[in-house]
Amino acid sequence: MGAVVGLGVGVGLLLVWSAFALPRRPGRTVREPGRTARLLAAAGMGEVSPTGFVALCLGCGAVVTVVIQAVSSTPPVAVAFGVIGAYLPVAVVAGRARRRQREFAEVWPEAIDNLASAVRAGLSLPDALAGLAVRGPEPLRPAFDAFALDYQVSGRFGDCLDRLKDRLADPVGDRVVEGLRIAREVGGGELGRLLRNLSGYLRDDQRTRSELESRQAWAVNGARLAVAAPWAVLLFMSTQSEVIERYRSPAGAVILGIGAGTCLLAYRVMMRIGRLPAERRILS
Repeated sequence: MGAVVGLGVGVGLLLVWSAFALPRRPGRTVREPGRTARLLAAAGMGEVSPTGFVALCLGCGAVVTVVIQAVSSTPPVAVAFGVIGAYLPVAVVAGRARRRQREFAEVWPEAIDNLASAVRAGLSLPDALAGLAVRGPEPLRPAFDAFALDYQVSGRFGDCLDRLKDRLADPVGDRVVEGLRIAREVGGGELGRLLRNLSGYLRDDQRTRSELESRQAWAVNGARLAVAAPWAVLLFMSTQSEVIERYRSPAGAVILGIGAGTCLLAYRVMMRIGRLPAERRILS
């Protein structure tokens, strides 16, 4: 009996000593998604890896460079259009992200109204959110369908909301999700009023933003046309060897570089002047 007591005391002292003496492993740090990953998520392409997207951009640039070099036999011109070709997938994905965010902003008030009706009818908040996979607006249904499956499997409402935010990758969605999280944690007595106020605010915000975007469309289109016109002319000139050969010299390469820098600077300045304040994601 004394041996058993001594062994137990020894093991207890060993465990106490190990808790203070042994080095602790550093906690696993969560890496924030990079700019490319955020862009892909905002465009609804979260399943695409940033590495694969970068490889696609480099591949497009290489193909365009080879084609223009074969047509014009002018390396500076081929490299210039190769850079444009490498940026083309980024422009396409960015445009898709803007269209997706605009589409979500238009349908969120309807989704919140459906959610408020479901809560008023006596459904729990998770069931009301899962119901948006069937009754909600079409663009939002896939995300809420995945939420319903997540909640059915795990039953952890907070974790399911986090994954819903990642799938939506939308500033308005972040506000809705965080409002629902707070309402769930502190009690749902004011949930109906919160949803009605949020729906009205989103409708007013969308109406104002639509008016401003329609007024600034000429500035955006003018900036894009002004940037694209010189390069379209250069592309047409690439088929005329006696004209395009002037850019084979170092002076021609310098002119192309200065022209590219000027176009980029002018485009950024024009877009900066006509840009509307962009909503940022919260707690993402």
